[in-house]
Amino acid sequence: MSRGFAQYIDSVVFGLWFNTVERYRGSQRRSSIIRRGQIMVEETDLKHWRDAGHVAKRTLDGIQDEITAGKHWNDVIDSAERFIRRHGGQAAFPVTISVNDMAAHYTTNTLLEPPEGYGGEMVFEKGDLVKLDVGVHIKGAVADNALTVEVGSGSNHTDQIKAAKEARDAAIELMHPETPWHEIGAAAEQVSKDAGYEPIRNLCGHELERWNLHAGTSIPSYACGAYDREKNPQFKGSVETGGIYAIEPFNTTGSRGMVENVAPSGSSNILRVTGNVKIRKALSKGKLKPLGATMARYIEERYNTLPFAERWAYPLLEKPFPEEDDESLRKKWNQLVNKLTSIRFLETYTALRDADGGDVGQFEHTVLITDGGPEVLTVA
Repeated sequence: MSRGFAQYIDSVVFGLWFNTVERYRGSQRRSSIIRRGQIMVEETDLKHWRDAGHVAKRTLDGIQDEITAGKHWNDVIDSAERFIRRHGGQAAFPVTISVNDMAAHYTTNTLLEPPEGYGGEMVFEKGDLVKLDVGVHIKGAVADNALTVEVGSGSNHTDQIKAAKEARDAAIELMHPETPWHEIGAAAEQVSKDAGYEPIRNLCGHELERWNLHAGTSIPSYACGAYDREKNPQFKGSVETGGIYAIEPFNTTGSRGMVENVAPSGSSNILRVTGNVKIRKALSKGKLKPLGATMARYIEERYNTLPFAERWAYPLLEKPFPEEDDESLRKKWNQLVNKLTSIRFLETYTALRDADGGDVGQFEHTVLITDGGPEVLTVA
C-alpha cells in the first residue's frame, strides 16, 4: 500500500520497532541476528515477519486468477481477506483494488458504492488494468505486496506490466546497507523510462515497523535530485541494516507522473487511528460522548494504528442501536467518523488516480535488509 508525502509527518511520531533482545546467547549463530543500531532482533521474532510475508504472497497468487471480466470488485476483495484469515494472518489494511487510471487506496464500503468521481460500475471489464494490493500482519508484523494484471486474454498492457515488475526488481537489487535512497529511485526510474513510461513521483515505498504500515522512511521511485532531497528530508538517507521496507514503484502512461485525489472528498473508505489522541483525555474534556469513546477504544484495541475499512467497523453500531434502520445507522456512523477525525483520533485515506488520466502499473515486495543485502519476505 503506497505512501503519500502528507502521511510522513504523522506516521514518524509513532510505531514500534522489534522487541529489544535483553541478552545475547553466544551459542546462537550470527546469521540468526539482525542488528539495527543497538537493537538486536532474534530469529524467533523475525518469524512473524516472514510468516506474514508468506501469507501475503500466497494471497496474491491465490486470488489474482479471480480478477475476471464480469466479476465485482468486492467479490475479489472479500475473497482475498477471507484467504488471509484462513491461512493464519490478519489483514494489515483493507485489500485495495485500483483500475486503469486509479492508482491506490480504494476499497469497497458497506453500501458497495463506486469511488466518488469514478465513471463506471465496479465490475471488471476485458482489457482493464487492475492493481491488487494486499497487506498481512501477524501480531503486528506487516507484509505488504501488490501486483498488476490485465483482465482477459489481451495484451494491451503487457509492456507496462513487465516494466512495473522490472522496476521493482531493479530497486530491490540495490537494497544493500548504506545505498542512498536516490540511487534506489534512479534504478526504478531508469527501467520505467527505458520502457516508455513515467514513474509516479508523489507515491513512495515505505518503511515498515510493528503495527506501523508507514514508518519514518519514504522510498522514491525516481532519481530525486538535490532539490527534492532538500524538500523531502526522508530522501536524504540510505538503506539500513535491519530495516524492513515495502518497495513499490508505480509507472504511468500519463505525462506528468503525478497522482491526485479521485474526487474532492477523497474518500477511500479506509481509516486509521493516528495514535496521537488519548481517549480518556478526550472524554474528560468533553470532546467525546461515552458511546463515541467506547467505539474509539474498540477500534484502537482491534486495529491499533493499522488502517481499517469502514465496512469492518460500521457493523459495531448495530449492537447499541438494534432498532435503527440503515439510514439512521449511516447517519450515526458519519457523525462518529467526523467527530473522531475532528479531534485527530482518526485520519482518512484518499483514493488516488493519475493526474493525466493515464493507466497506472504497480508491483510491490516487502524486503528485510541483512548485512548481505535484501531478503524478500513476500515469497510463497
